[in-house]
Amino acid sequence: MLMLASSDGSKVIMPDGPDDSDALAPFRAPSGRPWSGGGREDLAAALRRLMELTVTSTPAPGAFADAAATVEALSRALESSVPEESDQPQPRFSEQTVRSEEVATLTSAMPFDMIVGSCNPLAPPIEIWFEPPLAKGKVIFTPTYEGAPGCVHGAALAAAFDIILTAANVLSDAAGPTVVLTIRYLKPTRIGVESLFESEVTELTPRRTHSIGRLIQNGIVTVEAVGEFVNLDRSKINALHRSNGGS
Repeated sequence: MLMLASSDGSKVIMPDGPDDSDALAPFRAPSGRPWSGGGREDLAAALRRLMELTVTSTPAPGAFADAAATVEALSRALESSVPEESDQPQPRFSEQTVRSEEVATLTSAMPFDMIVGSCNPLAPPIEIWFEPPLAKGKVIFTPTYEGAPGCVHGAALAAAFDIILTAANVLSDAAGPTVVLTIRYLKPTRIGVESLFESEVTELTPRRTHSIGRLIQNGIVTVEAVGEFVNLDRSKINALHRSNGGS
């Protein structure tokens, strides 16, 4: 049982987990899904909802302070289970190789990605699928991603296109780090309206992949993107997290 203190000194009692002697048991990965974390996806989804309510709700005075105290206590409870930094791969990094004939596994191979990762509360997350030669995606951006009133922030859209173009590159078995990403904002992209993404590779050389993409709302193209990417060996991409300060 976990008892948390709110800002007014009252107690907030969290329900017992499956085994009170092992409070972190619900967060451990079930067999066959090492990236899921055994409830990690549910926690990420709950945090997404909390982030949306943080910017949209108007509760009674003191409610936000109480919520902050509760969230901080939960954070402290989980903090002790963060692995120490080392040269060994951490569970949040997937080293699964995604071949072009297995592209349907792209999202599963990136569970902690900030755009498509089901285990990352920052991710909307965007759903991606493939209709060769196109990679496609869809999402409804919530007010969490708002820039101008009622519109999706340009930075959120740029980040989305980085992964949407990468998805097209995977189809050509030529994914790698981004070199240049150019975004053209044609019309406002609305919050709360389904956004459809399409991308495809336009040129493939031994060292570079060039891709284009577009975002469509209600049949109208609101954003276009052009990207250039390095063709980097997959083993080198997988090992990036082992580098120390880029060395």
